[in-house]
Amino acid sequence: MNDSESRHFRLSGSQSILLGFLLMIAAGAILLMLPISTKTGEWTNITDAFFTATSASCVTGLIIYDTETHWSLFGQIIILILIQIGGMGVVTMTTILSRLIGKKISLQARATLQEAVSAPNLGEILKYTRFICIGTVIFESIGAIAMSPVFISEYGFPKGIWLSIFTSVSAFCNAGFDLNGSHGAFSSMMPYMDNPVIVLTLVFLIITGGLGFLTWLDIRKYGIRFSRYSTQSKIIIVMEVILIVFPMIYLWYGEYEHLPFGQRYLASLFQAVTPRTAGFNTTDYNYFSGTGILLTVILMLIGGAPGSTAGGMKITTVAVLFFTMISVLKHEKSPAVFKRRIKSEAISGAVAVFMLDVIITLVGAMAICKIEHIPFLKTLFESASAVGTVGLSMGITPGLATISKIILIILMYIGRVGGLTLVFAAITRKSTGNRQYPADNIAVG
Repeated sequence: MNDSESRHFRLSGSQSILLGFLLMIAAGAILLMLPISTKTGEWTNITDAFFTATSASCVTGLIIYDTETHWSLFGQIIILILIQIGGMGVVTMTTILSRLIGKKISLQARATLQEAVSAPNLGEILKYTRFICIGTVIFESIGAIAMSPVFISEYGFPKGIWLSIFTSVSAFCNAGFDLNGSHGAFSSMMPYMDNPVIVLTLVFLIITGGLGFLTWLDIRKYGIRFSRYSTQSKIIIVMEVILIVFPMIYLWYGEYEHLPFGQRYLASLFQAVTPRTAGFNTTDYNYFSGTGILLTVILMLIGGAPGSTAGGMKITTVAVLFFTMISVLKHEKSPAVFKRRIKSEAISGAVAVFMLDVIITLVGAMAICKIEHIPFLKTLFESASAVGTVGLSMGITPGLATISKIILIILMYIGRVGGLTLVFAAITRKSTGNRQYPADNIAVG
């Protein structure tokens, strides 16, 4: 192959990210199919293995089998590795391993890495990657140490340590997988709904993983001097507070008014945080009102911050759309926030991401509803959980037909790699230079 052919077949950054996730999912599925991966020593069928590998790689948490009761220690380790790589990103992990063995990182690889982790500039991308790696180890270690006394007292030392590590990694990566099946299959964190150590530690891990490493870089550099943060970090922190406080208030008065004060506080806080996009639950969503279900669907689709372990359309997308709406209502030339103008590229990108996520969520929900004859609100919940890579469920996933499972696999994959990444990888963008079509008026609203 000559140089021109080599350049022709060179993968773009978007294509590298898509291919990396596909290869990881395929490798994970093959390993999970093996008898050594199950406690019964039986083979797992290919659809269920791919579903589990996709859910773990895309840090979603939707499951067909209870993780603790179905998968052996080997299978659980494979799932945990997929969660860790999926949370940090395939490209990030590849770069870290390359650096450990002393391999140089090419300029193209650095550009791909910048796209994968939403880094601000190319020049310091390797330092940024090292910061991600160190930060991940620190936060996951803190979570495991904090939860270990509870799990060790319940399960003994070896298993308690394993549960602490598994749960901490799953929470920080916003994956939602758990090993609490001994309390009942698919019980998630419901056995610990009134345990402040477990609940508050998980809340800490979910929030830190979902804030994004660029925000943590600002926090490390500037401490409490909020005014010096980047505009993106300011938006993320303010939106994070809003999206925790207001759902928590609703849940306090609208869903958990029957609980004692302590349980009411922990349940309201946890269920306000976990939909973006952790996938753990301390209460059964089948007892939620329609309003509570719809609120959870909205939170799942919003997700966390760019460059974080969380999925969803991202809170910055929602913020850009909100400030654009405000600027239109105020007849301003362009939207602004924190005395900074929002670029037109960010606005068009936010509109595209929003529309893509809403469309694929609704199409997926309608398809599963039609196939399974399940109430639409339940299929909408499951579809939003897949697209937002959340993992929360109303219990319908294990009983779905193969075609419905495949639909959820596709939704989880699109939700993790991003709809725009998928489109950019599939379409060759050609510059139109300075050419523009004539403008015309189109009435809206």
